Amino acid sequence: MTVFLPRTAVLTGGLAVAAALALSACGAAPDNASTTTDGKSAATATSAADLGGLDALVKAAKKEGTLHAIALPRDWANYGALIDGFQKKYGIKITVENPDGTSSQEIQAVTSRKGQDRAPDVLDIGSSFTASAAQQGLLAPYKVAGYNDIPAAQKDAQARWYNDYGGYVSIGCDAKRVKVCPTTFKDLLKPEYKGQVALNGNPTKSGSAFGGVFAAALANGGSFDNIQPGIDFFGQLKKSGNYTPVESTPATVEKGETPISVDWDYLNAGYADEFKSKGLDWKIAVPSDGQYAQYYSQAINKDAPHPAAARLWEEYLYSAEGQNLWLKGYARPVLMPAMDTAGTLDKTAAAALPKVTGTPSFPTKAQQDKASAVLTQGWGKAVSG
Repeated sequence: MTVFLPRTAVLTGGLAVAAALALSACGAAPDNASTTTDGKSAATATSAADLGGLDALVKAAKKEGTLHAIALPRDWANYGALIDGFQKKYGIKITVENPDGTSSQEIQAVTSRKGQDRAPDVLDIGSSFTASAAQQGLLAPYKVAGYNDIPAAQKDAQARWYNDYGGYVSIGCDAKRVKVCPTTFKDLLKPEYKGQVALNGNPTKSGSAFGGVFAAALANGGSFDNIQPGIDFFGQLKKSGNYTPVESTPATVEKGETPISVDWDYLNAGYADEFKSKGLDWKIAVPSDGQYAQYYSQAINKDAPHPAAARLWEEYLYSAEGQNLWLKGYARPVLMPAMDTAGTLDKTAAAALPKVTGTPSFPTKAQQDKASAVLTQGWGKAVSG
């Protein structure tokens, strides 16, 4: 299994940092004439049934022959296997631009390339960001076959976006460099971890780092309405010398620069697999004192240049095959409970997930927006110097 490199996909609209994408003249997008033999248009289809069923959607998508994606690293939550699986199954070529791009760059590509064939067909971004994009009228309503099995709190009522895969904030640790690995946020304050505790990015830009601060807040008397204790916690780590500003990646872990990394559990679990062959013993713990879970969402560009392929891609991601591929990447698919009931869940992959207790809860968009505003204002001061 490949290492999951940290993607700096921002989870909340308030965290967005506008980053202009280099644009080149590419000509106009093809007219959205992806139609079936009886004249039904994929560009306005709100379900496969609108095109006459999945077979008709497949035929229209194959006619287009291409899917344009953005910010999908092959080594993030098993995306490589998903991309390869889709291409092999349908013979449709997927091009991925700027694989390590941010959510703000995804949205900017949609808005700045409207009417161009270089516009992204599909998006993978944090749920709060997708909600903002939906409000801007950028997303196409479309119900995948499994839409009704997605919990109401994890989808848009108009089907303009829906959660897909996610995980918990976890603590990864190089057990060969760290004598006793921490398992809670409280542990991270111990003096023996001086200069060893890292995030995988700047929490004002990185979704996983943002989650790390939110989890620390929950571990220190905060709540979804109050992220400040998390900022204070990392300020305390900085003051004690335990926090390192080096952003954790597989490379920094291998070099010993970030032997303790606060990151999503599916990324840390992926590191553990990869590092075995390199002589590293990477341990993972979901901290009991600060459990924070988050999902990434899928959406279709309303003006997708390949509307049939875009809709077929979503059908694939939410099929049993696609959902089980997330599981094999240690991510928790949104349809996991429904698949377990239906008997289509990969039991072996599910058993390999990092262990957690309880049922996850999620902050609302308003709570995330508030948290991001507080974080943006206070993070630099907390960890400076």
